Amino acid sequence: MESPDTPHRTPAAYLQGGLLVLAMLAGSLMLWIGFPLLWLWVGSQVTNSSQPSLTPYAIVIVGLAASVIVDYKLLVRLNDVYSRVMGVERAEFRTAWLRSMRDGRTRGVSLSVLDRVMIIAVALAVCSFVVWFFAFAHSSPPV
Repeated sequence: MESPDTPHRTPAAYLQGGLLVLAMLAGSLMLWIGFPLLWLWVGSQVTNSSQPSLTPYAIVIVGLAASVIVDYKLLVRLNDVYSRVMGVERAEFRTAWLRSMRDGRTRGVSLSVLDRVMIIAVALAVCSFVVWFFAFAHSSPPV
């Protein structure tokens, strides 16, 4: 039985929520895999000589930083829209070092959908790096 403060979700809300989660997953994967590869490629296209210069490095660093900031803002906005669509309350969380010693110790940590999606995206990025390193880069770990 539903409690009175539980929001009633329609199938359209679940569909919209699922699409938002997929969008957050795509944005998170771009953050960890897509943007670094994209900006490394752009940096490699800027120069046509083997002589080192600062220009490609600056383009990669500035472009990657700008992409990450824009992606972060988009992900936070998508998480807010998801919370609104699904009727989920966003809990305030303070890390242990910011809490007073008088704060209750029994508070549980509540992860948002974006937190969970980020954890999955980081795990996928690490797994893809390991597969690339051992299968395609023809490298072996130091002995």
